Amino acid sequence: MPRNDSRRRELADAGLRVLAREGARGLTHRAVDAEAGTPAGTASNYFRTRKALLAALVDRIVERISPDPEVHARLARREPSSALFADYLRDIVARLTAEPDITRAWFELRLEAGRQPDLAEIMGSVLRQGFEGDVAFNSSAGLPGGPFEIALFHYALDGLLFDRLTTPIDPGTSTDAVVDRLVEGLLPGE
Repeated sequence: MPRNDSRRRELADAGLRVLAREGARGLTHRAVDAEAGTPAGTASNYFRTRKALLAALVDRIVERISPDPEVHARLARREPSSALFADYLRDIVARLTAEPDITRAWFELRLEAGRQPDLAEIMGSVLRQGFEGDVAFNSSAGLPGGPFEIALFHYALDGLLFDRLTTPIDPGTSTDAVVDRLVEGLLPGE
């Protein structure tokens, strides 16, 4: 397998664009090559199987949407409060809406994981790591709520992001206002 990391990232990014635009059925090695402008067979040289291609896309999404350590450090220095928790959620929403195709591809992968046990295993591991990171940040920052509340926020944010990246139910309501109400409704009293 070739080890040109730059080319791997370019191919994975092309795969994410294809996945976001065409869905899982449109994601083929040939489609990735066409999107990347590389010769036929390049993607399959880097990602020998569909499973390898999907795993590379999961890894690339994680790279692209991972939290900025400086932002987390700045948030962690603040006094614990529901406003801080809301700002933490705003950071998550900002990262996931900054590049809508990345989040659409993420949703496509999650849906595909419901059909493919191998991908479900990969996605499950990534989701658990992200959840554990959120729980750890919440605890280290002294924020109210525990793992159950963090899970509730994941459920709510997934719905909010799905809504904002597809056909919004109420496009006139600001995302910040929704985050504020979620925090108010889901976070235990301080």
